[in-house]
Amino acid sequence: MRVAAPNIAALFPGQGSHAVGMGADLAATFPEAEAVYAEAEQTLPGLRALIETGPLEELTLTANQQPALVAASVAAYRAWQAHTGLTPAFAAGHSLGEYSALVAAGTLGLADALRLTRRRGELMQEAVPVGVGAMSAVMGNPDVVREVCEGVRGVVQPANFNAPTQTVISGEQAAVDAAAAELKGRGLKVIPLKVSAPFHCALMQPAQDALTPDLRATTFGPLAFPVVANVTAEPNDDPAALPDLLARQITGSVRWVETIQRLADLGADTFVEFGPGTVLTGLVKRLLPDARTLNVGKSGDLG
Repeated sequence: MRVAAPNIAALFPGQGSHAVGMGADLAATFPEAEAVYAEAEQTLPGLRALIETGPLEELTLTANQQPALVAASVAAYRAWQAHTGLTPAFAAGHSLGEYSALVAAGTLGLADALRLTRRRGELMQEAVPVGVGAMSAVMGNPDVVREVCEGVRGVVQPANFNAPTQTVISGEQAAVDAAAAELKGRGLKVIPLKVSAPFHCALMQPAQDALTPDLRATTFGPLAFPVVANVTAEPNDDPAALPDLLARQITGSVRWVETIQRLADLGADTFVEFGPGTVLTGLVKRLLPDARTLNVGKSGDLG
């Protein structure tokens, strides 16, 4: 029997949280996690070996990393459910992690999520030739970041609002460089990011257009709990809205600060991050210092 926990929000990480071997001990300990990895291998042959033994360079490729993280995150979530008997009241995922959240909510099948994220990764990588785009993290007032991006010629826009003073910008290399120079001139710190493509900006429109038919052809069932969407920062429990929300997410900003604040407004005071890494719980602590945070990425996290 599963018990609904009205104060728990489940969080699922996006790209950059991957690691070779992620979730292997969970699969060895919990049959529920093992079943996820078995289905992942059946759906995308070779993916499990890549997760378990690498090499890291190949796992890091966008088309591999996206479905691999879905598998690792869902495996961790199902192991936690089996261990605790709990079901969260809400969920959210950072970019790619929204797919993991939707699998956890029961609206999206695991195999469909794996196929969609493999395709999503391929399309996002193909949308912009290597070297044309760039991303940078900016430490400072997000309103200043918005203002500077709007005043720069070319494509550059806020991609991720991760924390009150941490915003990632994305776009054409020259435009990102111009925005960085202006931001530094205003006293903000800018850190170039090593990425394979400029995600969450208008340059991703070809990927959005190409993935939209696949999303519309996917069957989404009822949600066991609402999932806060990246592009609206609002909880959604309508399966019919998901193809549009997921399509818009490819070019839209990840509104993570608003997402966490919205979850807190809805009553969440405990945030559990499922999958490798601790990026999201770290961001929660910056936003909500009094919140309880937990990470489930390996068997030791479940006692």
